[in-house]
Parts: sequence; C-alpha cells; structure tokens
Amino acid sequence: MIYFTSICSNYLPKAMTLAESVKRHCPDAHFVLCLVEREVPDVARAFPHFDEIILAKDAGWDNFDTFMFRHSIVEASTAVKPRFMIHLTERYPDADKFVYLDPDVRVYGDFVELRELLDDHSIVLAPHLLRPGNIDMEISSLAHGSYNLGFLAVSRSENSARFLQWWADRLFLFCYDDKARGIFTDQKWIDLVPSFFDCHILKHHGYDFATWSLLGSDLREVDGHYVINGDRLRFIHFSGLDSGTIDKAIGWWLTDDNRDTFVALYAEYLALLEQNGQSVIGKTPWSYGTYAGGDKIANAARVVYRSPDWWERVPHPFEANDATFLPAGRPGADADASSPASEEPPTIVNRFLRSTLDIGFGPTMAKAVRKLTSRGARDPQ
Repeated sequence: MIYFTSICSNYLPKAMTLAESVKRHCPDAHFVLCLVEREVPDVARAFPHFDEIILAKDAGWDNFDTFMFRHSIVEASTAVKPRFMIHLTERYPDADKFVYLDPDVRVYGDFVELRELLDDHSIVLAPHLLRPGNIDMEISSLAHGSYNLGFLAVSRSENSARFLQWWADRLFLFCYDDKARGIFTDQKWIDLVPSFFDCHILKHHGYDFATWSLLGSDLREVDGHYVINGDRLRFIHFSGLDSGTIDKAIGWWLTDDNRDTFVALYAEYLALLEQNGQSVIGKTPWSYGTYAGGDKIANAARVVYRSPDWWERVPHPFEANDATFLPAGRPGADADASSPASEEPPTIVNRFLRSTLDIGFGPTMAKAVRKLTSRGARDPQ
C-alpha cells in the first residue's frame, strides 16, 4: 500500500516519527512525503524511512503559487491532499491502495483490517466518535466534521476517482478555516461523502484513537500488544499536541483507572519527536509564508486574494506585497477581510457557542454556573 502525509517543514519531526512507525509495522508500506515547501531540506532527504519526497507544487498544478497564496500554513497542508492523492494514483499505476495519515500519528500495529476492507470498498472513512456520551466532542464534530481527516483510505476504482476529483475541485476554491460559513479546511466537506459516493465507515476503536476518544476509553497492554475498547490498537492520532489540548484532555477525560497507558505512550511519543529534532526543526519558517522580498504575508492579504478577480490581476502574488492587496493604512493587518466585524455586541447565545468551541461544553457550563452563583450572591432577590 502507498502511505503518505502532507506537511510543511516545521512538521518534519512528526512526519519522521510517523514514517518510521508505518515502515516498522506495515510490511507492505511505501511511504511518500508530500512537502508544501519550495525546496526539500537536507534533513528530509537524509531520513531513511521516506521512500520518496515530492514537493506539492510538482503534483500536477497549473499555477501553484496562486493557489498557495490564498492559504494559511495549516490550510495549505490540507488543501493539497486530494490533488496529491490523485497524483499518487497516476505515479504508481500498479498500486491499488492508498492511505493518508496526518503527521501527528504514530502506528502501533499492521493495518490488517483496512487492507481487507479496501478489497471490497473504495473509500474508507473514520468518524471522530464511535459512541455517544462526550457532548463536548459531539458539538465539536458538528462544527468541524463528523469524520476525522487525519486518516483516509481509497482503493483504485471509478467511485474513488470521482470522489477525489470532486474533493480536489472543492478544496481548490474552499479549503479555509471558516467555520462561520460551514467550512473547516478539507474536513467538513467529507460529511457529504456518504451521500454522494459509495463508502465504508470504519467503526474500529483501534484506528484514529485520539483526544476525542479518551472519555470512558479502555486502553491497555495485553500479551505484548495494545488493545483499546476490545480492538487491537492500530494508530494513535496525537491531535492537539501543539495547542496543549492533549494535556487538557488528559485532565478532563481520563481517570486513575484508564490514564496510565495513554500517558505513557504520549510521553514516549514526545521523546521520539525530540529525538527527531522537534525543538529545532519544529521552528523552521514556512517558505510560502513570506513574499519574494522577505516580508511576512499578512493573513488579510491572503483572504483578499481568495477572490478570483485577483488571480488575473496579480498572477504572481508572492512577487507583490501587502500594500497590493490591502487598503491604504492597513499593510500587515491581521483582520479577516471575509468576516467584517459587527458593530453590535455578541449575544449571550453567540458567546456561549464560542466558549463551547474554545473550551468545551462542560467547562463552559461550569463557568456559566459560577457567574450565575456570584451574581445571585451580589443581588439577592
């Protein structure tokens, strides 16, 4: 099977850790790195577990710069995924199974179930949640998508080819972190896949185990291998590491009865990242983060350039500057031009929803109760 991940250079330590674990546990794996940079750094070329490194710009784009300029670093890494997967199906005509994994994944066992599923199904998706009960994550799934795009697998077929082209077409225009418009990078689009295409929903606890899976989880070591809720563990998705969400989730959703194994594997993962140069490589600047002259590109300039009118007006945006796109007096502004500020204050409902997305439903309710309690103490009826 062809495995790949898509990153910018600051995520190289994570991709190295992923590739090593894939090659160790999946004997038929050929690992390809999609790098969203202008050049391949030497540290990536020297890493033995990358079977091939392909720059995203070399995966069949007509004008990659006009596409790339419209995206932030996180949006860019996800926006290239379907076009790159199409490229892999063309580059490896004898391969029939292709697996995408996010860079912050570590594999703990061979994907035997997935390999068999791909014999009969041409699209395999993994939902964030496999059981009800964690209302914080249920609300988060409504905002960010039912299926986690840290994992996606396809086998060669007309059905998967139509899916990849549809997804690539949508992400060419709309792969932004813009939840107010119902868009969350590449992921929210996948909610439509079961309606549009034949697919299989993988309901196996051992795939894509992550922070959203922690509440009530039973992860343990049995006879030299890991088992989660009765299923063999295949990979952990350490999503939320950089934001600190994993550490918070450990405190929110794990107890003395189910904490030790996950915490130990998390600590081991952090140590591997450091061995692969996280403290240094993790600070690598993005080569698409600046103009040709070296100035940083303001997010507001990227947002303005999302209008197709600009693509013809400025066909080489990296050779321009912020003043080309932003009104006089606002060069370098960070405001999101697609979401003008309202003059009206947010409603209580809006504040509640925003707090829920930021810190979760439970903490938001606790905060609301504290405010009501303190208000009652100040203003007794």
